[in-house]
Amino acid sequence: MKLVFAAALVATLGATALPTTAAPPSILVYKSPSCGCCKAWMDHLSQNGFKVTGKDMDDVQPMKDEVGLPAKLASCHTAIVDGYVIEGHVPAADIQRLLKERPKIVGLSAPGMPPSSPGMDQPGKAPYDVIAFDAKGTTTVFAKH
Repeated sequence: MKLVFAAALVATLGATALPTTAAPPSILVYKSPSCGCCKAWMDHLSQNGFKVTGKDMDDVQPMKDEVGLPAKLASCHTAIVDGYVIEGHVPAADIQRLLKERPKIVGLSAPGMPPSSPGMDQPGKAPYDVIAFDAKGTTTVFAKH
């Protein structure tokens, strides 16, 4: 009996003592080859644990149309992460929250190009919202910055 208990204890302790490392989330960014703020946003994601791949396109609009992005939510780049659409300069923390909570939405957008968003990084703290949108085009505020 003691041997069985000891083996179970060792197995349990061994299992909890082993570090678990999940693969970083992969995000594919469709962007203009000449856009510097897109590159800066991609750097922000990389620095926050994402595996980022860029795909240069002369015109990103066809991708926006393909993923069903409402025109009012458009920005300069469109990304895909784990089946979700990320439009524009959405902070990495919001994307991490999205992937953790897994809401039934199409994706997130930081419409336009908010000056104090990651990748834009203009001085000051101009407030902006990150918007969640679903397949019907319904929008809600996901985060306030």
